[in-house]
Amino acid sequence: MEWLSSKVLKVLWRPTVNIVRTRYHSEKQQIIKRYGYEEKLWCGGLLPRSNGKRLPMPEYRPANPWTEKKALYGQNDYIDILGNGQIHPVKTLYTVPAWIRGVSGNEYQVLLRKKKLFSKTGYPAVRPKKWKELEKRLLFLSKMLNRKTKTGMSRD
Repeated sequence: MEWLSSKVLKVLWRPTVNIVRTRYHSEKQQIIKRYGYEEKLWCGGLLPRSNGKRLPMPEYRPANPWTEKKALYGQNDYIDILGNGQIHPVKTLYTVPAWIRGVSGNEYQVLLRKKKLFSKTGYPAVRPKKWKELEKRLLFLSKMLNRKTKTGMSRD
């Protein structure tokens, strides 16, 4: 019986051998990565080239300094000094939303003003998510201000 087990072991069982591919770092072969990939950005020098041909120069178009936006820029900057006092400089801020025009304060005060003005309109019904985010931000800021703002000393 012993001869049978030794024969079976010799035929079926083989020792596992770990083959070391490279023994030293210098013996490692370089692996080709990204085979067939073409770089689309030019990394060859100072001037961009496209297959040896020069890129076309864009046509020169001088800027027009007399467009309405450039010509009227800053026209109301000194209206309070040079004007007759009939108009306040805040009234000249045409492109600023009404709820933020002339506000001087922190974020909490600005959002309170926005909520006060928009609550009378259809804003809460039309944009419920924005309205909820506004109220959520106001709640956070009020809690933060109540926690961080120092009050006067009590007399007790």
